[in-house]
Amino acid sequence: MVRILLAEDDDSMRAYLARALERSGYEVVAVANGADAVPLISSDQFDLLLTDIVMPEMDGIELAQHAATVAPGMRIMFITGFAAVTLKAGKAVPQAKVLSKPFHLRDLVLEIERIFGSATMSELS
Repeated sequence: MVRILLAEDDDSMRAYLARALERSGYEVVAVANGADAVPLISSDQFDLLLTDIVMPEMDGIELAQHAATVAPGMRIMFITGFAAVTLKAGKAVPQAKVLSKPFHLRDLVLEIERIFGSATMSELS
């Protein structure tokens, strides 16, 4: 099972994404910001870091750069509602995928499946 570390500062978006990804067959650990994710990256193993870019304390780009150093095998996907930071994220972590808000949940799941080569997709409403 793919394990996802979700870092999203918006409480309702974090809860929504976590529930939807779990219903799609993923194991999700959700935290409110990058600073809360750092110790988990060091102490646990995740397949994917799914992180908002604009967050308080530690932004998603800093978090992704930390993750790339500590857990180089972990894949990275950014989610953002700010088009201007998409270019910055792509330059800072070129191997990461960037998904712009608003996005449909099917698009998120399809991107995750593309990353991991999964052939099946749960139906999302």
